[in-house]
Amino acid sequence: MPARAPDAASTRAAVLAVADWLGNPQVPEPERAVLADAVRFTARTLAAAAPGASVEVRVPPFVAVQCITGPRHTRGTPPNVVETTPRAWLLMATGLLTLDQAIADRSATVSGFRAGEIADWLPLVRVT
Repeated sequence: MPARAPDAASTRAAVLAVADWLGNPQVPEPERAVLADAVRFTARTLAAAAPGASVEVRVPPFVAVQCITGPRHTRGTPPNVVETTPRAWLLMATGLLTLDQAIADRSATVSGFRAGEIADWLPLVRVT
């Protein structure tokens, strides 16, 4: 059974717990559990906001979610995938980085013609 999307307050609290690190890369990386919560909550929020299974968003090692309505894949590697680092994902989820910028700086990779559609659903939480 897929994990339930967290409520807006929990997601915001998880993101605010890592906000200093997002705003300043010189700040030490948050503890693994704190970072994991922020990544998982925001990814699951995306999946709830844009339900479907046409695009898979992967943020290793913490989470992979499917989102965006349309054709569903059932076996093997999905045709539309966004894979990114935890930091880049959280920057995108908070509007501090666009998907295009993440692709340009190679902190995110996309495959498939629909993968870029996640940009239509970002940001998920503002930290400013």
